[in-house]
Amino acid sequence: MKRKYFGTDGIRGRVGDAPITPDIMLRLGYAAGRVLTRQQEHPAVVIGKDTRISGYMLESALEAGLSAAGCDVYLTGPMSTPGVAFLTRALRLSAGIMISASHNPFEDNGIKFFSAEGAKLPDEVELDIEAALDEPLATQPSTKLGKAMRVHDAEGRYIEFCKGTFPKEQTLRGLKLVVDAAHGACYRLAPRVFQELGAQVVPIGVAPNGLNINDRCGATHAEAMAHAVTDNEADFGIALDGDGDRLMMADADGTLFDGDQLLYVIVKDQLSRGARSGVVGTLMTNLAVELAFAKLGASFARAKVGDRHVLEMLNEKGWLWGGENSGHIICLDRHTTGDGIVSALQVLAALKRAGQSLGEYSQELTLFPQVLVNVRTVTKLDFAGNSAIQHAVRAAESELNGAGRVLLRASGTEPVIRVMVEGRDAAQVSRLAETIASEVRRAA
Repeated sequence: MKRKYFGTDGIRGRVGDAPITPDIMLRLGYAAGRVLTRQQEHPAVVIGKDTRISGYMLESALEAGLSAAGCDVYLTGPMSTPGVAFLTRALRLSAGIMISASHNPFEDNGIKFFSAEGAKLPDEVELDIEAALDEPLATQPSTKLGKAMRVHDAEGRYIEFCKGTFPKEQTLRGLKLVVDAAHGACYRLAPRVFQELGAQVVPIGVAPNGLNINDRCGATHAEAMAHAVTDNEADFGIALDGDGDRLMMADADGTLFDGDQLLYVIVKDQLSRGARSGVVGTLMTNLAVELAFAKLGASFARAKVGDRHVLEMLNEKGWLWGGENSGHIICLDRHTTGDGIVSALQVLAALKRAGQSLGEYSQELTLFPQVLVNVRTVTKLDFAGNSAIQHAVRAAESELNGAGRVLLRASGTEPVIRVMVEGRDAAQVSRLAETIASEVRRAA
């Protein structure tokens, strides 16, 4: 069955345009409820959201649809995506729903589902929900309608969970940290976690107004955090995205470290202490990282882009660690999904053990120059079947002569073709990426 609504990471789009409308969200809640009630009697679902103004509208619509189908609903208010995954498990609920468009601007929103185990829904369940969307909405009898209630201690539960992933014998006392919450779901959560572990925290991106989520801040604009680190003479900086599942960090001198580098720090530390596991990256993972893992003796595999695909491959191989250069980092020995706060704590624990900075601990890892050009499209573009684009790709690969990579892919969350070129020479990589992107623009 072809998907109509679900993409690589749930359902996402522009608020007011299908499917991000109140009527479709009402039917989506009802459809999800119908699927759940076929599996168990009177299921319960937790709903969290980030700080977008549209979250109020979508939350109410989903709540009504779920109730009409006979599901109880637990509301957390602002909560991170990994926080919803945790609460679904902790409260022994049937499913979790997160209302967020992650790193996208406030005009967008989306819906992510979690299973009772706190993992992304299997494909077959998403397809069942899509099929149920076409069914007429028939409200359950009043005796079987679902109730809605607040989870008043949701924030505290999740904060304690995050703190529990940090070594009990360690403390963050003596560290000064800049924490950028992107005016998003972690605006209260993140500063408290690091403060309660002993750090002096300089919070930024913690004044959401419904319209400023991810606006020149957070993991997608980490330079704001880096500047705050040097301005405040902090030891490290931590930048999350709007729903708290991406992480970027900075050293005291403002040097930024992406998801590839942070994953390397976590894995190096774990392997040094006797843990054994392979690592999953993506097609976008820097080639230098793959070579560095090989030197550490860790097996490495590439999944399709998207933390969902990373998680699927980790489960297939029985491995523990994976991630993307965009900042999604998964530590299955700590959580069932990617978590920016938890990942930051693992990095800080490694650096505290070593008594080193990020630059010192990862000095043997020098990333290859990698240029990513995003080309917006109006309609779907078959770049694989376009002779001019493929000629440019083959010419670039020939010039790189095995010392680099070229990758074209369509974004799963927005109308964009991503052109990535990687190699040892920065000027060459930039020139080749722009040449290919020019052909994509012409075709688009």
